[in-house]
Amino acid sequence: MSETREKFALVGAGPMGLATAKVLRAQGIAFDGFELHSDVGGLWDIEGPRSTMYESAHLISSKTMTEFADFPMDAEVAEYPSHREMARYFRDFAEHFDLRPHFRFGAEITELTPEGDNGAGWRVIWRQGGQTHSAVYAGVLIANGTLSTPNMPKFPGQFDGELLHAAAYRHPEQFAGKRVLVVGAGNSGCDIAVDAVHHAQSCDLSMRRGYYFVPKYVFGKPADTIGGAIKLPMWLKRRIDGLILKWFVGNPQKYGFPKPDYKLYESHPVVNSLVLYHAGHGDLTIRADIADISGKTVTFTDGAQADYDMILAATGYKLDYPFIDQKLLNWQKDAPHLYLNAMHPERDDLFVLGMVEATGLGWQGRHEQAEMVARYLRGLRSGSAAAKKLQREKRSGFTRATGGMSYLELPRMAYYVDKATYRGAVTRWIKALEAEQPK
Repeated sequence: MSETREKFALVGAGPMGLATAKVLRAQGIAFDGFELHSDVGGLWDIEGPRSTMYESAHLISSKTMTEFADFPMDAEVAEYPSHREMARYFRDFAEHFDLRPHFRFGAEITELTPEGDNGAGWRVIWRQGGQTHSAVYAGVLIANGTLSTPNMPKFPGQFDGELLHAAAYRHPEQFAGKRVLVVGAGNSGCDIAVDAVHHAQSCDLSMRRGYYFVPKYVFGKPADTIGGAIKLPMWLKRRIDGLILKWFVGNPQKYGFPKPDYKLYESHPVVNSLVLYHAGHGDLTIRADIADISGKTVTFTDGAQADYDMILAATGYKLDYPFIDQKLLNWQKDAPHLYLNAMHPERDDLFVLGMVEATGLGWQGRHEQAEMVARYLRGLRSGSAAAKKLQREKRSGFTRATGGMSYLELPRMAYYVDKATYRGAVTRWIKALEAEQPK
């Protein structure tokens, strides 16, 4: 074990952990990385111990709007890559930037505790090779992802069939010959319902609220490449995008989908037009929220009833950092309250990377978050004025970078930001910090 007190401990070698490792190296910040799996890729590696991938999973954003700016995906990669293409991309990223030597693989972080006040160091405890290890690091950077701990609801009544969360779904053969109810119509829920249509005896989709559905292609191009190229105020963007959705999607309510009770972009839209296609063809029945379950009979809030052999809960995931006390993360309600979703207001030795969602943010937006943090750490060491200004700002109180948007009060939206507002703030800090650093 080499001396660690001058190093940071980086948790996770998924895409966010890899981006953080890359910028830490570039800024000369020493670190040791810890990854539970035997290789990089995080949840995108379906073989990983905590992966929540399923065989039909693809990006819901196009590759050009998702990729790292300095590491574009190969030309032969599909416009909407599969999880296997993405896992390969992140392995190639790690190889290109020589990141693997900086990680301990098969290492599970079990506890992070501060040795004292800000700057006193952190005790890091991990399991590896059947043994428990411990060391003190200068600080910790948590990048273990946001989509690995299932949010499993407690359904009313007792179900006598098969009940599972989407996290346990891998392949459509799991539906063979079964009457299936998918609960939750987010992006994963709609993907899985489309899978079930082709393999189950029947498939229904239970929805608590309505969604806005976005096609993957508009005018023959990936939809996000059109929207991402035009900068408009939100009121105008809503009007134009709403008109485009009417042209290309029509009215989902005629297929039985509930009408959204919120404005476009106040929640993450569903990028899936196949679910509308199957509902329109009668392959998929849209159901209301569940009121009661008795045996295999489900009663819905509109009074309808149906029998099922399987209920699959596509009800999302919970933020989960089980190795650290929530109080240390300045946790408020459903998420840590951090400056630009990454920086603790008081501590300069504790950061959370990747706890950010925004329509169209892509991996480049997350890379910028990591670069801001790495440049901040370097600036603190050199005593730069920009780093001291950033330190004062994050300690003086702040709000989430929503750009004035009123997002739904849901756990999954608790760390949602407006892309333009967020990236604007992050890149301004990067430029300010970079300007004071020696070339």
